[in-house]
Amino acid sequence: MNELHVQFLSSPAWAATLEAELLPWLASLAELGDDVLEVGPGPGLTTDILRARVSRVTAVELDDDLASALASRLAGTNVDVLHGDATATGLASDRFSTATCFSVLHHMPTPDTQDRLFAEICRVLRPGGTFAGIDSVDSAFMRDAHVDDTFVPVDPDTLGRRLEVAGFDAPSVVVVEGRVRFVARKPG
Repeated sequence: MNELHVQFLSSPAWAATLEAELLPWLASLAELGDDVLEVGPGPGLTTDILRARVSRVTAVELDDDLASALASRLAGTNVDVLHGDATATGLASDRFSTATCFSVLHHMPTPDTQDRLFAEICRVLRPGGTFAGIDSVDSAFMRDAHVDDTFVPVDPDTLGRRLEVAGFDAPSVVVVEGRVRFVARKPG
């Protein structure tokens, strides 16, 4: 991510957006369960929301500096920070009750990488587990916000099918105010 993007994701403005938009949506989902995987926590504002609601969170972050800072900040809490590639976590199969991915997919370099992530998340979820995420849709504003940054937005029209190919059942994909929200379940 470019530096302005990292600063925004650490800002009070983004925290307020998460409180106003993410929290109500998360509350509308089924229970998150006891062991949640968060993909791409960045500076960790979403991690803070999750850790207040579940027993255990494992946050997988690719960026060295972000992973290190988050691990230091959350040392001794109910969060384990794993510095690594979320497309190949090495985590146990069938472990997590829920997996989340908030504003991460468009930072992945290719749709194929996104698809590998979907397959890995399906592998580590328990049977009946939930995969829930939010991401940006393509727009001139979002392209401008990602200058000198990776921006590969997911197509809401094809996302459901891609999740099914990765092994999920009955994905729900909706676009709300420039963001795609999706929920899918691992077959139980």
